[in-house]
Amino acid sequence: MKLPDWRYEQIKLEVARIFVKCNITQIPITGFEIANKLGIIVIPYSAFNEGKRLKLIEEDEDGFYVKREGKNYIYYNDNKSYGRINFTILHEIGHIVLDHTQHSELAEAEANFFAKYSIAPPVLVDKFGNETSYLGLLISIYDNFEVTETAGYNCFQYYLHWKRNFDKINREYKDYEKMILGQFS
Repeated sequence: MKLPDWRYEQIKLEVARIFVKCNITQIPITGFEIANKLGIIVIPYSAFNEGKRLKLIEEDEDGFYVKREGKNYIYYNDNKSYGRINFTILHEIGHIVLDHTQHSELAEAEANFFAKYSIAPPVLVDKFGNETSYLGLLISIYDNFEVTETAGYNCFQYYLHWKRNFDKINREYKDYEKMILGQFS
């Protein structure tokens, strides 16, 4: 599902604010660090007995969040790769900070974009990916941001789109991009 441009801009600003609030200053960006600094309790499926673990996997193969007694909890499948786990946790943080109260296609699209943007913002790919070839840049995204193959490719495609538009109109960084760069200088 494609979001309106203004909503993408709002989510990018929210990611930048989270980076500042949580003092995120290094790549790879980790959902565990952000969750910890936001007071979100993160629990692996393996913390439960086998029967409960199977029910959790049935409910959601990757992970989900719940709010109980004023606290946010993220449950995640720790049998996945680190890159998948990190994306899942960032996705669930997206639901929390974007204040999603019910499951919908729109909420999923917003949380997916939140995770994609926060795991490898194009402005950081540009800063840390000083490769001259597309293959070199793609490999540097995998290495620097510790993402899955799918997430890395999606981040690479998003970066190329961002870079084309950035260069085409010869624009300056947006405020949220300056905020992010300021965290990583």
